[in-house]
Amino acid sequence: MRDHTAATEYQVVDWISHHAEATPDALAMHELPSGRSRSYRQADERIGRLAAHLQSIGVTEGDRVGFLALNSIDILELAFATWRIGGIVLALNFRLTAAELAFIIDDATPKVMVHDQSFPDIVDALQGDMKVQTWIETDGEGGNSPFERAISTSLPPIRKRIEQPLHAQCMLMYSSGTTGRPKGVIITHGMLHFSATAGTGPGRTSQQSVSLAVMPMFHIAAMNVSCMPALALGATTIIMRAFEPGAVLAALNDEALGVTHFFAVPAAFNALRQHGNAQTTDLSRLITVLSGAETVPPPLVAWWLARGVAIQEGYGLTETAGQGCLLPHDDVERKIGSAGKPLMHSQMKIMTDDDTEAEPGMPGEIWVSGGVVTPGYWNRPQANQDAFRGRWFKTGDIGRRDEEGYFYIEDRLKDMYISGGENIYPAEIEGVLYGIEAIAEVAVIGVPDGQWGEVGCAVVALKAQMQLSLDEISAFSRERLASYKHPAHLVFVDALPRNATGKVLKFELRQSIPQRLGLAD
Repeated sequence: MRDHTAATEYQVVDWISHHAEATPDALAMHELPSGRSRSYRQADERIGRLAAHLQSIGVTEGDRVGFLALNSIDILELAFATWRIGGIVLALNFRLTAAELAFIIDDATPKVMVHDQSFPDIVDALQGDMKVQTWIETDGEGGNSPFERAISTSLPPIRKRIEQPLHAQCMLMYSSGTTGRPKGVIITHGMLHFSATAGTGPGRTSQQSVSLAVMPMFHIAAMNVSCMPALALGATTIIMRAFEPGAVLAALNDEALGVTHFFAVPAAFNALRQHGNAQTTDLSRLITVLSGAETVPPPLVAWWLARGVAIQEGYGLTETAGQGCLLPHDDVERKIGSAGKPLMHSQMKIMTDDDTEAEPGMPGEIWVSGGVVTPGYWNRPQANQDAFRGRWFKTGDIGRRDEEGYFYIEDRLKDMYISGGENIYPAEIEGVLYGIEAIAEVAVIGVPDGQWGEVGCAVVALKAQMQLSLDEISAFSRERLASYKHPAHLVFVDALPRNATGKVLKFELRQSIPQRLGLAD
């Protein structure tokens, strides 16, 4: 009998070229504040021309093509052009130092780098040391630049994507580095496909949806929650260069834009809440509002609910293409604090150790399996061995599952501390402390203690003209937290250190705060 495996293996679909045929005049992308727009027909033409240029300068199947840029339409065009010729997109965090970027570039070895002219010093430093074959500059706003000239070349556009199976790699994103050296996460076409499929129903997404992308597009959530699902369906993605609370509220308020879908991290929702225009912004057109990257504090969820906006908390990682579980819209008020139930193509369980699954209500490590899970890390065989147990990916996050099957994210495994033999999860305490009016931002860490081993320290950024004492924190927590969870120390900072995705860099706090308290060895 003939072997049909290779012949029948599902091939990757080029979303842009498909919609360019099906709905050519539909709006694919719109950019703020430049005002640039692309119909699917226009996007397909530009992507084809850029693909031809990349091919002409030597990019072939499997080569990495990187970007170091603020958000723009250019990034999406570059991604689809790279994929059209079988390349791999390398997303680089523009907030890193030249030395940090050099480590990633040396590890990923891109053949081509597209860089925003906003970072001349970093690019100069990298060009002096790196072995990247070609650097292409863009202004990110459609002005006269090498990037635009590459697209306007007379080379005939490439119309058809190279045939590739779903398991082919399409992207390389480096972990956010909250604990040290980043690892390159391999992302496949299948991960993007299954992720988009899984999120459509719970995200209430359709061809009429308009998704606003404001988080950095080198991060999986902005790329694969804000942008890709909309483009997969033939809907519209609106891109802002960077997050700025006033500009975001203005975009949400703009009836002509008609934003229906919006993702942001909890820190961004907090900043929007504190902006002067928050109370007067018309949010009535929003259908789906998502958040993730860390647990959304219940007081923040409650504030937005009072404005008619249900923030659907979700849970995912770069290693799962941003997918995992999502709290259904209608459950937000009933299940505040939950990240919801697993999405299609994601299986999740809570493990107390490598062999024992936790009972409902018991905390343990979250393991994920399914079509959205990465096949592994780039050039990191030991990390792969540590991260996987068979088909299950060990996330390093602590969670629990209730009797109804809803997941709750307690904390990172490494952020948990033990006080007097009790496991303490800082995220739980932070969620309570955000209810204190004076607090703008708070992070809780464990610090050394001679009697208890470790105790909690609240690291607080206050709102303007506000004051707070440790006694006030204890009084507020008395009815809300067991006494052993109350912070024993209070330290004030101007702002919490965060990475580009909004996650608090607790490893930095664990290094600096004990010294400030005189507790360091």
